[in-house]
Amino acid sequence: MDTPSAFGAPIDHAFFERSPSEVAPDLLGRVLASTSGGVLTAGAIVEAEAYLGADDPGSHASTKGVTKRNVVMYGPPGTVYVYFTYGNHHMVNLVCGPQGEAGAVLIRALEPVEGIEAMARRRSGRPLRELANGPGKLAEALGIDLSDNGSLLNVGRLSLFEGEPTSSDRIDLSGRIGLSAGHELLLRYYDSESAFLSSGRPGPLRPKRRAQRGTSR
Repeated sequence: MDTPSAFGAPIDHAFFERSPSEVAPDLLGRVLASTSGGVLTAGAIVEAEAYLGADDPGSHASTKGVTKRNVVMYGPPGTVYVYFTYGNHHMVNLVCGPQGEAGAVLIRALEPVEGIEAMARRRSGRPLRELANGPGKLAEALGIDLSDNGSLLNVGRLSLFEGEPTSSDRIDLSGRIGLSAGHELLLRYYDSESAFLSSGRPGPLRPKRRAQRGTSR
């Protein structure tokens, strides 16, 4: 399937041979594209979070070693790491750093640029600003699922293109979103002028409210 030349050239896997904290801000403005279902959909990255190795309490690598879940994080740079969470959301990450050392960047939000009608169908007709303004939303909009886990960018259904890198004066950072530990680390990078950022707020994961006993329904 042909890719619009406006996306620029594909990004080489060597781009990811760095720490996730270096790669994450450099991803802003790059175009993530999918050919899921034989339909080209794509968006410019406007928000990304870095996840490090065993010393990062918010990372899936913060375990006693390699597990069935996190093994992809130790793979070659440029590998796609997809996991399923909260019972209904897929999250897409891009593996960074030397092979054998865990690290990845979670793509948190995109500005849709291609295949918007298909993205809207997958997102049940949501308005443009809500098609990909969150990690689970963008995975749904691009048709990303566990079949993409462990694939290589520019080889499988997902590709990354140069796009128009976000200028440094527009890049801001904060703590991460939706974590019970490691949320305070300043590893979330985002385009401060984008209207397509996720709606979550940095800080500790809020506990689910339990129904009070003895109350009528």
